[in-house]
Amino acid sequence: MAEHPAYPVGLRLAGRRVVVIGGGQVAQRRLPALVAAGADVLLISPSATPSVDAMAETGEIRWERRRYQEGDLADAWYVLIATQNRDVNDLVSAEAERNRIWAVRADDASAATAWTPATGRSEGVTIAVLTGNDPRRSAAVRDAVVEGLRDGSIGAPAQRRAHVPGVALVGGGPGDPDLITVRGRRLLAQADVVIADRLGPRDLLDELPPHVEVIDAAKIPYGRYMAQEAINNALIEHAKAGKAVVRLKGGDPYVFGRGMEELQALAEEGIPCTVVPGISSSISVPGAVGIPVTHRGVAHEFTVVSGHVGPDDPRSLVDWESLAKLTGTLVILMGVDKIGRIAEALVRYGRSADTPVAVIQEGTTATQRRVDATLATVGETVLAEEVRPPAVIVIGEVVNVHRPEGTGTAV
Repeated sequence: MAEHPAYPVGLRLAGRRVVVIGGGQVAQRRLPALVAAGADVLLISPSATPSVDAMAETGEIRWERRRYQEGDLADAWYVLIATQNRDVNDLVSAEAERNRIWAVRADDASAATAWTPATGRSEGVTIAVLTGNDPRRSAAVRDAVVEGLRDGSIGAPAQRRAHVPGVALVGGGPGDPDLITVRGRRLLAQADVVIADRLGPRDLLDELPPHVEVIDAAKIPYGRYMAQEAINNALIEHAKAGKAVVRLKGGDPYVFGRGMEELQALAEEGIPCTVVPGISSSISVPGAVGIPVTHRGVAHEFTVVSGHVGPDDPRSLVDWESLAKLTGTLVILMGVDKIGRIAEALVRYGRSADTPVAVIQEGTTATQRRVDATLATVGETVLAEEVRPPAVIVIGEVVNVHRPEGTGTAV
């Protein structure tokens, strides 16, 4: 009996229940697209990767930390089965079949009732490609179409670029997948291994072919993390194995990104490294909410400061007294929990307590929001509004240059 081709369809999952069984790499790669689609996602798994854990902590998904039980698919419209236990996957598949719920299986496409296509996005167009049980071909066709859309030709290249072992430190930009550079996206498409930060453009992971190994190097504030030495070792190990490795970082690799530490570790081992600059959140996130970091007649300079240690911390290398005397814009990164002390120090050293402040959480993403305050009130406002990292803090008169009508405390 001839095998029938899959019937392509776009699912509108907004507000509809989707159940994901298993919290590993597959879930990490697929969850962002489900969240972006507005699905009501329930994850059932005794454990999860740090990035999946972070999605639960921020409320993007609900996570029940346990094993699958009969009846877990009740009221679900769609299920992703992604555990490493074949017997469990079979049980979930059977429940989905009985209840007529479309089910994707990461371990056995032939046992699934739905397949996840190789997807890509360009300027509002979503490309989804299915080629049966040949995911690499699906990814190659997808890449060709996406590249054609981006360069205006819609012409597929004769062949993929040659495999080049080594490491690329790729700045992924502030979070919106469309804000990665063309070169960064091309290198990502050629990777065998991707070592990704939580703050990188996570939606791009969903575009990777199944054979690409994704290593979670998420550094969740005050949570678990992969030590920098372990990240360096992973880069070295995979590069020496002849793999094309991409270190996907948020923002720019050299703006508080420890990119130079990684490059130096690779250089000591004689491993070639390409550095691809990225759009820094220090300028792009303010811009996303209408704040220019400089503006004629308002600010002739802007200063980007790390706020991961406070002004009263002996480890701080920042001259806060000198910063307070500047008249331009201050952009604070990694300073949400320290902003109260930072504001107090700036006022103590001479900056007006009425200086406008904007705090932009998860800038350029679907969950972006802006909270406005002054140096006098920002500490209490951040607490009251429950602002969480990642967030960019802008201090200066530029905050009010183009403030949206009706803007209150939070937008």
